[in-house]
Amino acid sequence: MKIHNFSAGPSILPESTIKNSAEAVLNFAGTGLSLLEVSHRSKEFVAVMDEATALFKELLDIPAGYEVVFVGGGASTQFCMVPYNLMKSKAAYLNTGTWANKALKEAKGFGEVVEVASSKDSIYNHIPKGYDIPADADYFHITTNNTIYGTEIKKDLDVNVPLVADMSSDIFSRPVDISKYTLIYGGAQKNLAPAGVTFAIVKEDALGKVDRHIPTMLNYKTHIDGGSMFNTPPVFPVYSALQTLKWLKEMGGVAAMEKINIEKAAVLYDEIDRNRLFKAPVADLEDRSLMNICFIMNDEYKELEKEFFDFATARGMSGIKGHRSVGGFRASTYNAMPKSSIQALADAMKEFEAKH
Repeated sequence: MKIHNFSAGPSILPESTIKNSAEAVLNFAGTGLSLLEVSHRSKEFVAVMDEATALFKELLDIPAGYEVVFVGGGASTQFCMVPYNLMKSKAAYLNTGTWANKALKEAKGFGEVVEVASSKDSIYNHIPKGYDIPADADYFHITTNNTIYGTEIKKDLDVNVPLVADMSSDIFSRPVDISKYTLIYGGAQKNLAPAGVTFAIVKEDALGKVDRHIPTMLNYKTHIDGGSMFNTPPVFPVYSALQTLKWLKEMGGVAAMEKINIEKAAVLYDEIDRNRLFKAPVADLEDRSLMNICFIMNDEYKELEKEFFDFATARGMSGIKGHRSVGGFRASTYNAMPKSSIQALADAMKEFEAKH
């Protein structure tokens, strides 16, 4: 039986990424050494880092004046790196989910934090709109895709202050106008690589403007100047990220991927909206995530939740249980998820409806 991996992260990766990474664990670049034991200063691995950085820039059409760095610590470490490097006295945050809220709380240790809007009171079931951003904010922080609640900001915002975005779970899923952002960061374990590496796209001229001392490892300039090699980088996930970037280029790049993702999401959202047993907590079509599709049983069928979970699991659906904080179901449909798997889930939902 085929297993369909809908896990929210670590999550599905392209088959070529897994295959090539596994081969490199046994023999990396013909060295006779495992990728797990090779020196990160070897010419073979330096070439990996250089190519990964170059492909990152190519696929996202990153303009001059920006640098890409690969670091450890996950997106959660970025929650403090951002204000460490960019906040002089005040920052603005949009609170759209658990991770956005965590980033906001972390920033409070560095200065005044203005929460411009929040959807917390409605269990984060929409993206707030019509808010005002303080003109004197050092930056405005958004989380573009909210994995737990299934909402997504799918357009690049036009704002009057430097824009910072956590794109952990939707990077490379659509074209991004990098010039509208001062900094973009994300953990790689949702749409790019295994857990262990974090990327940051940094506008260089935004750095060096705060008076505070920044610890060496938390200073973006450290990693820019060191070519992501100031300390030993997370070698294996960087290599895997390169394989995913190569796959993405072969698929036609991010514009082609966006078209595929829209088509994939429509299969499942159409079934959720059609099926009398289920409903989507995110009602606004504009706010619905293309990466994490959340759904619950309709009120009159709540008692069938466990039965459906067991029913779908028996048909190969893995990782569809909703986050423990909200319950229900969640199908994560990242770039590597084939449309056939999403169709299999939709078919299981149809079959379960017919049963009842």
